[in-house]
This record gives sequence, structure tokens and C-alpha cells, in this order.
Amino acid sequence: MSLTNEIIKQRLTEKFGDQVTGFTETYGMLSFESPKENNLKVLNFLYDDDQLRFRFLTDITGVHYPDQPGRELAVVYHLHNLEDNIRIRFKVFTAVDTPDVYTATGLFSSANWMERETYDFLGINFVGHPNMKRILNVEEMDYFPLRKEFPLEDQTRIDKDDEMFGRG
Repeated sequence: MSLTNEIIKQRLTEKFGDQVTGFTETYGMLSFESPKENNLKVLNFLYDDDQLRFRFLTDITGVHYPDQPGRELAVVYHLHNLEDNIRIRFKVFTAVDTPDVYTATGLFSSANWMERETYDFLGINFVGHPNMKRILNVEEMDYFPLRKEFPLEDQTRIDKDDEMFGRG
């Protein structure tokens, strides 16, 4: 029997109950979320389960949602089952005050650089990571450039003519 999104959802619900929520399907890709304390349990289950076999980590990224108090930062995992050619998206949310999420480097060695990049740009700290430091930006940088905390343009600039930008 071929693996489907319904089977994946059923296996996850059987194992974790109401700890996995927010099931959606966008363009055929199943997405769901779980509390950040369960990220390794869910990832390990997706990897080890004989029916699911999500053994390829395609990507880890982060998203900043400034309008969601207590859930401002999200870690997004994209996983791929190469045998059945099916992909899923798994999200965990954390508060911007405590941006700590357990590292997945023990399960996927490819998580190493992706977690460092996510830390570098969004400030999500991957607890247990073997080398959690900036990877692309300079160490002296005291902010995280992909957080939506800054205006898109400098309002004090006087060298711009607003008419050139359709605002005059």
C-alpha cells in the first residue's frame, strides 16, 4: 500500500494524540505542528517508523510572526520519504523571549549548517547543537536580520525623491 497524507496523519495521531495539531494540505504537501518540547520525539518517530520512513531532511528554516504572542518564532522542517516520494512540513513554535529548540543534528547530520543559518538570521537557539555560532554574518552582529523588527526603509533619508518611487 502506498503512503498517503491520510496514513501519515493517522500514524502521527495514534502516536502523539492531541500533541500534533494544525494539519493542513497545501498543494498536496501535508503540514502540521507540535509543541517545541516534542520536536525530537516527532522527528525520531517520522524517521524510525517502518511505514513512514522520513529519512531525508530537505530543509530547516525559520519564520518570524511578530503578531503571534508566545509563538513569534517558528522552526520549519521539510522532510522527504525517498522510497514513496512524499514530502511533509513540520513546524514548532517558540516565544521570542525563549527561542530555544532542541537540535536535530543527532538524527540528521545535514541539520548542522541549516540550524546555524536559522540561528544566524532569526536567533533561534538550537539546544545541544555542537557548534552554535553564526555561519554567514559576522560574530559582532547584535541583531538577527530576518526578524521583522525594523522598518523596510530608513524614513530619515533625504537623498530620495518620493516621486521616483510613486509616492509623490
